[in-house]
Amino acid sequence: YTVRYLAQLGLLDSFGGYSIPAIKLTAVLVALFFLAINYRGAGETGRVGAFFTLGQTGFLIVIGVIGVIVAIRDPSRLRNFEPFMPHGWVRLLLTMGFTYVAFEGFEVIAQAGDEAIEPRRNLPKAMLYSVLIVTLTYVSVAFAAVVAVKQGSPGVSGAPWEWIGSHRERGFGEAIAHLMPGANFLLTLAVIFASTSALNATVYSATRAAYALGRDRMLPGLFAAISSKRKTPWGALLVTGLIVIVVAVALPTMDVASSASIMFLFLFFLVNLCVIRIRMNMGDELSYGFVMPFFPVPPLLAIVCQAALAIWLVHMSLIAWIIAPVWILGGLLVYRRYARHHATASDDEIVVLEETREELAGDHYRIVVPVANPKDALGLEHATYKICQAKNGQIELLHIVPVPKLIPLSNAARYMREGKGAIEEMMLYLDASFSVSTTILYCRSVARAIVSRVRERHADLLILGWHGTRRGRLFRLGSTLDPIIESAPCSVVIMKDCGNKHFNRVLVPVAGGPNSRFALEVAAILVEDGGEIVAFTAMTDGRQLDIDEYVTQFIAGTSPLRVPITTRSVVTRNVLGAILKESARADLVVIGATREPLLRLVTRRSLPDKVARLCDRPLIIVKASGGLRAWIHRWV
Repeated sequence: YTVRYLAQLGLLDSFGGYSIPAIKLTAVLVALFFLAINYRGAGETGRVGAFFTLGQTGFLIVIGVIGVIVAIRDPSRLRNFEPFMPHGWVRLLLTMGFTYVAFEGFEVIAQAGDEAIEPRRNLPKAMLYSVLIVTLTYVSVAFAAVVAVKQGSPGVSGAPWEWIGSHRERGFGEAIAHLMPGANFLLTLAVIFASTSALNATVYSATRAAYALGRDRMLPGLFAAISSKRKTPWGALLVTGLIVIVVAVALPTMDVASSASIMFLFLFFLVNLCVIRIRMNMGDELSYGFVMPFFPVPPLLAIVCQAALAIWLVHMSLIAWIIAPVWILGGLLVYRRYARHHATASDDEIVVLEETREELAGDHYRIVVPVANPKDALGLEHATYKICQAKNGQIELLHIVPVPKLIPLSNAARYMREGKGAIEEMMLYLDASFSVSTTILYCRSVARAIVSRVRERHADLLILGWHGTRRGRLFRLGSTLDPIIESAPCSVVIMKDCGNKHFNRVLVPVAGGPNSRFALEVAAILVEDGGEIVAFTAMTDGRQLDIDEYVTQFIAGTSPLRVPITTRSVVTRNVLGAILKESARADLVVIGATREPLLRLVTRRSLPDKVARLCDRPLIIVKASGGLRAWIHRWV
């Protein structure tokens, strides 16, 4: 547009006029100009960006307002909307994918966070306001383009929308040229301002993103180099400038635009996945400036829409579908081979402080056992030994260092003493018989660290200890155990007051389902030879369970049992009281956790939770893995 405008003024006659070399040369000169502006600093970049953005917005708003006025004066132009979508949804999806890059400006706002004033308050506002303003502006300009051409007017043949489409990428400009005298000149200025403001913002945001990666050592130190005079990241700016210039010179304009759109589709596809992971894994640990409403519906809908748009974009540019995946795969390769091994940790990350790993060949049953101190370890030793023996498992002993938020990570080592003592206690008991690995982690959230480690190690079983108390009315078993039960991608065994004890009579309250089945399996492992397992069900008048058939099916699908299983059932209105009464004669109670979502249990306690709190006997709560939910937690 810039070259065409200069050619129309006759300023390029001596340089060959409107030509591809002139376009490429202009692109390089404009890029160098904005690279120089960015080198001067964020203040200069912001002022220049504001000038071009306000100019672009002003021109576009004028075009939109004129379009509305023309439609009011001549309502017959509204017939141009009939048919409303002449080429159907296919062409609309293609166009949406191609123009997706036009909405990427709010991504620049996020990358400017390091240099923003009060970012937690101002960044969400800036993003929401910018999307609202841009969308309204684009809709008004699109409306003006449709009503600009009147059927039968000079130079217009056929239906107006067909005439606009016949000019392909120039159709918009040709339409606006019919809107009013001088509209083509106004549009040229608008496009020049829009393109240059986008370039300015892209250079700024790309430089800050690359600098942040260099600062965190995920890219070489050059990217983190700061100018001593201007205090700007000159290293990241240099690399960004080289990429911009090479792309501008080497690729056709249409493929550059398509590649940009598909890159942003992929980028925000990943952003929406990250939004879900952050909210599910970190919960309320972070201080949010804005909390997304109706979570997780918006990111899930966005993921579906972005995938559809990216797929349809292949019809616009095959080169874009080659460049974008190769570029992203290149980034993943850099991360795998370089970044992940050099990255520095932030306060919200899970950091391995000490690790000894013993890997076994083959697909072994993996058991993770978090321990906090030697006293807790004594409560888990005997049961862990028997479970590992029955499963022929490989054990990882895990300790989370609870360093307070105000203490720097460099001082975390002083908090490791108790964890090391607990691990050594367990090692004395287990190391002679099983393969044992040890890990000590630092993390602000103990629950998130445990779940992340279980997922990373693809564990089959998580064994935890519980003191029998909970903090706060909102928690079932505690602020640590509740999210673990909800999110752990493996089977979970939680032990209360089990200690170094022997269990001759084990009570298993049975309600049906996989958790009750897993409870019977754990009871069969822990009961002593010659002991007894009692499968107990307390039924109300409206609920019936054939306990004998359930136990028969369990025995049929299990290895030969060392002890018999006795069944008992009672009909009562007080199910909780019946279970507690029966537990008085047991050495151990093993009960399945509820399968209801955690949020539903905030206001209503489940039966297993009540039994766990009120039972005065050694108790184990179990949750069996399996099904789609467990697969999602494990792999997604």
